[in-house]
Amino acid sequence: MPGLRGPRLPLVGILLALPFLPLLLLPAAPAPRRASYKPVIVVHGLFDSSYSFRHLLDYINETHPGTEVTVLDLFDGRESLRPLWEQVQGFREAVAPIMAKAPQGVHLICYSQGGLVCRALLSVMDEHNVDSFISLSSPQMGQYGDTDYLKWLFPTSMRSNLYRICYSPWGQEFSICNYWHDPHHDDLYLNASSFLALINGERDHPNATAWRKNFLRVGRMVLVGGPDDGVITPWQSSFFGFYDANETVLEMEEQLVYLRDSFGLKTLLARGAIVRCPMAGIAHTAWHSNHTLYETCIEPWLS
Repeated sequence: MPGLRGPRLPLVGILLALPFLPLLLLPAAPAPRRASYKPVIVVHGLFDSSYSFRHLLDYINETHPGTEVTVLDLFDGRESLRPLWEQVQGFREAVAPIMAKAPQGVHLICYSQGGLVCRALLSVMDEHNVDSFISLSSPQMGQYGDTDYLKWLFPTSMRSNLYRICYSPWGQEFSICNYWHDPHHDDLYLNASSFLALINGERDHPNATAWRKNFLRVGRMVLVGGPDDGVITPWQSSFFGFYDANETVLEMEEQLVYLRDSFGLKTLLARGAIVRCPMAGIAHTAWHSNHTLYETCIEPWLS
């Protein structure tokens, strides 16, 4: 019946709409993808394990959801006393596959003794792709202080005479002695140190040029530490400061390793690639769990 028919679309209108029909049949455009973050690799310190970094993992997951975070579970507990070059080799084998799968680069967060392990990794790995190296309260210029760790390991020694042990072949088998830096026995340190004097370029060795070139591949180095640390001595060692022979602290720019640019420190600063983030009121064992510290000194550099 004519009265039951709906309105017809004019034939001309149908013909005009045909070219646009395929567009009407296309699926809806996908929602824009959230930018992915670079993988984060965490290296623990002396007597630590991966469990110590559970708070840090929570913080990263809150601010950078989806980030691949690997806390390397190597040389835990007392095994962290193994010689540092042995640890460097072990950590190198662990980080290489992570770097290989991340062509956009990775971030390193390295705590205490682990900061020295990571700096050595930056030196010996020819093709590393580290964007941010975050050194979290690490004795980058060495350690010279009577701490509970030291008293437990060498109960009959004090810092004034520990050089007799640390600067012997036997002493260099302990990680702590690998970065023991006695400002009153500098010649012994330079001759006996099998680790720190080498990565600092303070002693000539055939790999010095290559190591410097490798170190300077890093995107930026973030140095974190503070006056209330209670372990790193002097605390300015976290910023490449250290004692002179009178136990007066000389800042990074006054150190010979900086003035000579022996491993690239001066070049890195001139490039604007060194960030210093000092914070008061944080004890040594709280650097990786303090939320304010994370927001101020870590999170901004996890691109």
